[in-house]
Amino acid sequence: MVKTFACSFTATNLDARQGIQSVVSKLRSLGVPGARVDEVQIALTEAVNNVVEHAYEGSPPGDVRIRGELFPERLWISIQDAGSPFPKGELPEGKPADVSGPADSLPEGGFGWFLIRELASQVQYERLEGNNNLSLCFEIQVTSPSANS
Repeated sequence: MVKTFACSFTATNLDARQGIQSVVSKLRSLGVPGARVDEVQIALTEAVNNVVEHAYEGSPPGDVRIRGELFPERLWISIQDAGSPFPKGELPEGKPADVSGPADSLPEGGFGWFLIRELASQVQYERLEGNNNLSLCFEIQVTSPSANS
């Protein structure tokens, strides 16, 4: 049986934080193991922060829509926005950042796509009808939700 959920919010830092927390709470209530929820939260935060920082850059913040589909052994999270497309219509490679230099010269960014690709088993992107559609798949084992959920 597939369990679905969705939320939407404006692409601002505060609203993104609240939207991500809403997804995390839903995953916990559906019995997704805590460690896996934490990994999904990291990947989702990186992806949504990219929307907030880059997709709507130079224009008023638009909407971000998140839809989740929880299957017995996997979770699909889809993130949709109407912001600017990825350059050349392709996701960044997600290579690990070079951290071999002195601490004061380490990059502040450049870790997000590497983390997303490490944590998700599949990453898909398409630009369709003026919207960015990013789908992340996570392998999981659902447990019975606790009575306290």
